[in-house]
Amino acid sequence: MIEQLAIKVFREGLMMVIILSLVPIMVSMLVGLLIALFQATTQIQEQTLTFVPKILAVFLTLALMGPWMISQMVKFTDAIFNLIPLLFR
Repeated sequence: MIEQLAIKVFREGLMMVIILSLVPIMVSMLVGLLIALFQATTQIQEQTLTFVPKILAVFLTLALMGPWMISQMVKFTDAIFNLIPLLFR
């Protein structure tokens, strides 16, 4: 029983990490694609042009999605804490 519970918690934790990291990663990829298209059309090959907009986009995404992400983490942590009594039965 404890092994199944540990596997379930691990699986849900891994899914939580994937879901929470998906939005900033997708935003970073989209901004990177747009910058690459801009660089290809204008033939500007400046290295800082790729990093600064991606960093700003990810920070903005984290600022906007932060409350939702924290609420999801709190729900997961609450569920984990509620499973603790099951370990001592």
